[in-house]
Amino acid sequence: MLDGPLSILAMKFPSPAILLAFCAFKVIAQDTSLVEVKRAFDAAHIPTDIYLSFEPEVLLEVTFPEPGAKPIALHAGVQLPRNATAGPPKFNVIGCHSKGPFVVAVVDPDVPTHQNTSVAQIRHFLGGNFFLKSPKMSSLLTNTTPALGPFLQPTPRAGSDPHRYVFLLYDQPKGFNDQTLVTPTTDIRHFNISQFAEAVGLGQPIGGTFMFVGPDPTTV
Repeated sequence: MLDGPLSILAMKFPSPAILLAFCAFKVIAQDTSLVEVKRAFDAAHIPTDIYLSFEPEVLLEVTFPEPGAKPIALHAGVQLPRNATAGPPKFNVIGCHSKGPFVVAVVDPDVPTHQNTSVAQIRHFLGGNFFLKSPKMSSLLTNTTPALGPFLQPTPRAGSDPHRYVFLLYDQPKGFNDQTLVTPTTDIRHFNISQFAEAVGLGQPIGGTFMFVGPDPTTV
């Protein structure tokens, strides 16, 4: 489980991809340890780079549907080929203390490159009003209202190192639906998840995971 984080420390991006999948009939938790998830986040410098405190309370499970094949499940720090990330992804939570509502955010802090983040962060997804059926077991999150923007497939610039795509889960505060800082027409560039979270009362994330995605080989 430590191959990804260890290689992040050494190279700032992981070695060959570790692709995990769900079995056909039930959801399998791709991450089973909050300690390991936090370790992977810290090794990839995510909390310091996006200015948040990451002390996960629940496991956020993210899976990408694959036409004609089993979905691909993320393991914190895994590297996926771009063509496996078209999405939209599905979100599950394990170990949760409530049924919701929750907010899910996805950001890329490495735009246009890890060395030059002049456009970061890119907001790849932001949606609220996610609920799950049972707070005591892993369950699919379902949003009861449209997201503030559809999921945007990772598209790293040709020649850049793999980008980090960070998925974060928040408890949704009262009044979130009335916020106007981000709307469906808001520019996805120069987003700051920590500033947004503070402004709308999200607090710190209660769960998260992340993946690395490099440029499409045809564009390199």
